[in-house]
Amino acid sequence: MKKILMVILGVVVTATSAFALDTTKYGVFSSLSNENTFYGLVRYLDVDNSQAEKLEVVFSMTEEKMESALKKNNEAAAEKAMYFNLGNVKSVLSDAQYKKYLTLINATVNNNKSNVESDTETFVTAL
Repeated sequence: MKKILMVILGVVVTATSAFALDTTKYGVFSSLSNENTFYGLVRYLDVDNSQAEKLEVVFSMTEEKMESALKKNNEAAAEKAMYFNLGNVKSVLSDAQYKKYLTLINATVNNNKSNVESDTETFVTAL
């Protein structure tokens, strides 16, 4: 009986870990409201004060949504938080700035993934 329970427990643990949320994809969105990251991004994108204020609000809201999704290990909520970020950032930035933003997000995600594994891919495409 104990052996059967151990086998069942092993299967449950394996199945649960196989469906764990990949934080390397979404973690970058949680760090955008970090002061150093934010001001570096503002300089890189060359945004004006109005855009910076709007981005600060979007990044703060994204961080809240993403942290909640990651805490609950909810990939659907993480995807929703990511698309919330991308849609709102797109409405704030010019086309050229938005392309630079997407490039930076993709480079960061791929860099984080390559530190974990050697496979790289384009994570976010232009909406």
